[in-house]
Amino acid sequence: MTTTENPALTGSDFARLSHRISAAGLMARRPGYYTARFAVVGGLFAAGWVAFALLGNSWWQLAVAAFQAVMFAQIALLSHDLAHKQVFRRRRPTEIAGMLVGNLGIGMSYGWWMDKHTRHHANPNHEELDPDVDPDILVWSKDQARNASGVAKFIGRYQAFLFFPLLTLEGLNLHVSGIRAVRKPGLRRRGVEAALLATHVVVYLTALCTVLSPGMALLFFAVHQGLWGVYMGSIFAPNHKGMPTLTGQPELDFLRRQVLTSRNVRGGLVTDVALGGLNYQIEHHLFPSMPSRHLRLAQPIVEGYCAELGVPYLQTSLVESYRQALTHLHEAGAPLRNRS
Repeated sequence: MTTTENPALTGSDFARLSHRISAAGLMARRPGYYTARFAVVGGLFAAGWVAFALLGNSWWQLAVAAFQAVMFAQIALLSHDLAHKQVFRRRRPTEIAGMLVGNLGIGMSYGWWMDKHTRHHANPNHEELDPDVDPDILVWSKDQARNASGVAKFIGRYQAFLFFPLLTLEGLNLHVSGIRAVRKPGLRRRGVEAALLATHVVVYLTALCTVLSPGMALLFFAVHQGLWGVYMGSIFAPNHKGMPTLTGQPELDFLRRQVLTSRNVRGGLVTDVALGGLNYQIEHHLFPSMPSRHLRLAQPIVEGYCAELGVPYLQTSLVESYRQALTHLHEAGAPLRNRS
């Protein structure tokens, strides 16, 4: 067989990698895995609210708040997999499930988040095109720091130290961003999303005010939403923060654009579950519709292929990923500190 007849040897660098991944069967759906995962997460989520109802106005509710913070993040990870069509091929069941677990389950707009995340995947770490590196609160490069104003100018000076404290507000930010999205025209299924978000808010606040005293309700809310935000931020921070940022029209093909701006996190089963498979961020960005269960199997194939091409492939421990991210944030804020 000649080179032109063999798809494994022709096409772009990414096309050849894609052939290897497909040949390994890693793009196939995993309905059994997702059925089990939805059942376990959904069961634990329901059990948490049963415990909440049975405990009544007790200090033990703070443990329930922490537990439900973990469950909210795990449900958000399921919503993430749905948005990437890892669970269903067709749009309709994907949207229905996404809105039920996202909007109704945890009060996060599925449509808003899917749009934002899709734009991130298309241009990861691009300072002008990736919404995840907008300099609205934090600055991600020295150029952004030099042009910073308002809140970003104030916080950017010491953003490395403020990063994790700020994450306590991320849960509230997800709620508010969803509410803002459904108030504006253009969001697909806007009416349905708004109704489901409103139902979540009403049921959640009614439960807190009915079962708990006012003071305990406020404390539960603060612990629950704060820890959820920290967990969510801790899942996504290791993936791209501290990796190279892009501007303008970088001359990088798809494979290099995804690999060079992403970082993997080493770990075993606990890390895989805690981060929802997003510790294999490079593989996820290259093959976003790959079931998360297969990402660990794709990792050695992708790493080996990058070594063949001479493309840098970064994989670190979880602690090291945070160190790199925080170091980068501190360095990015240097122009703001020097200005004072």
